[in-house]
Amino acid sequence: MSNKELKEIIFIELKKVAPECDPTEVDPEDNIREALDIDSYSFLKLLVGLCDKTGIEIPEADYEKVFTLSGMLRYLSSRVA
Repeated sequence: MSNKELKEIIFIELKKVAPECDPTEVDPEDNIREALDIDSYSFLKLLVGLCDKTGIEIPEADYEKVFTLSGMLRYLSSRVA
């Protein structure tokens, strides 16, 4: 899975939890929860959606690594088989 494909998946899943957002306008280094004003439940739904689409589980211990778009992309791309 390429970085482009992963980014598309991230954006699709973000739109599911924050339909009014435009993920392309979020700074890749901004905290996603703060930038999109999503709560912890919505953030968990995002992570579950990413797991469903990629097969990559993100354990709670790694949540701090995926708080930004760039961090999420790095995390997922480093774990793609």
